[in-house]
Amino acid sequence: MIYNFLLEKIVLPIGDIIVHSSFMKNLKRLRDQDLLTEQELTLIQENKLKMLLSHAVENSLYYKPYKNSLTENPFESIKQFPILEKTNVRNDIDKLLTKSKEQLIKQSSSGSSGLQTTIYFDKQEQSLQRAYQIRWWEWSGYKIGDPILQTGITPNRGILKQIKDILFRTYYLPAFTHSKENVIKALKWAVKQNNKVVLAGYASSLYVLSTIAKKNDLNLEFKTAISWGDKLFKHYRNSIENIFQTKVYETYASSEGFMIAAQKDLPYMYIMSTDVYIEILDDNGNEVADGEIGHVIVTKLNNYSMPLIRYRIGDLAIKLPKEKYPNNREFAYPLLQRVVGRDTDIIKTRNGNFMVVHSFTGIIEHYPQIKQYTVVQKDLDSITIKYIKDKGFSVDILDEIKKEIQNNLNESNFNIFYEEVEYIESTPSGKPQIIQSFLDKVIC
Repeated sequence: MIYNFLLEKIVLPIGDIIVHSSFMKNLKRLRDQDLLTEQELTLIQENKLKMLLSHAVENSLYYKPYKNSLTENPFESIKQFPILEKTNVRNDIDKLLTKSKEQLIKQSSSGSSGLQTTIYFDKQEQSLQRAYQIRWWEWSGYKIGDPILQTGITPNRGILKQIKDILFRTYYLPAFTHSKENVIKALKWAVKQNNKVVLAGYASSLYVLSTIAKKNDLNLEFKTAISWGDKLFKHYRNSIENIFQTKVYETYASSEGFMIAAQKDLPYMYIMSTDVYIEILDDNGNEVADGEIGHVIVTKLNNYSMPLIRYRIGDLAIKLPKEKYPNNREFAYPLLQRVVGRDTDIIKTRNGNFMVVHSFTGIIEHYPQIKQYTVVQKDLDSITIKYIKDKGFSVDILDEIKKEIQNNLNESNFNIFYEEVEYIESTPSGKPQIIQSFLDKVIC
């Protein structure tokens, strides 16, 4: 408890001063925001949406043509703006920006749909994004300073990330491949922390960790578990909760900086209405009734450097009808009933190792010469990567990707084949399925 107090009250505020960020200021504001009424939250969203639309039409070349669409009611005004597709972000990025790239932080999406996008934001916008993430973690029972076992796709930790890992007592487990040896080592580290560890990472990764723990008779309990990055399927949740004797809290965000929704006290997710404006639309762009499935169209309310208005994130979801809201819900945020998403399978090798979606996105995201791709597995000894090439492509890139995958997997006999294609079929949600496994989907 002393460490938690020192980290929050002294170390992190000093860190904000040193790096000119506002993480702790934002986190405290978000804690207060959780106490607001539905009317207060709606008013904040309305004002933020109105300011964002005004800013966009004045400062973004992409949105200037829609200046005459603005009215006093931003919820009506936004309907006149076009749906923003991933291809628009790729092709019109300079028109979307309202500041020079030299002033901003570049971030590429994980490409978990097989189609990568790049966005920009400034340091203050990044601080807010991080504050939202930690606030969601706090909803699950996490306290700043609690030890964390985290999976992710940035194993090359820069100096700032290394400092963060030390301060936040983080054991970082790369998700490129989950070899039995590495997972067992990480889980044994967690055992030594006396059941105080928070488990956090990609839903598919946490599921793989639970299956390896079960197979190797590792008995341990996590304080709490937080999932992100891909869909938390029912069998994922059951395995993680039963084997690790904990509760899993699902969060819904994206690499483009959208902090959309998270679980707290309900089986549903609270929508972060002060940071995003969500529309659920049918195939023709018409809003569906709450309780009906539709395409997720999201507007980020706090990103002025690169406004993303009515962005098609590529998922299907359902808003919970107001008449079904629980009377005793803890917060007044609107509720997301369910995210349908896409079924992200897991690659399995004959030696018992695993690869998840992020085993590939963490590598191929650095090769924009690959426009889109999907990974197909039909046997335990190989995969075939179907790809669509983009500008600057050369066959040498394929060799580099193959070497990185095989090095991470550490299996020289696992074959990686390529097939150039003109088109990759999408799932019903509109996202190409990055992994297509024709093996038995049950890994246990």
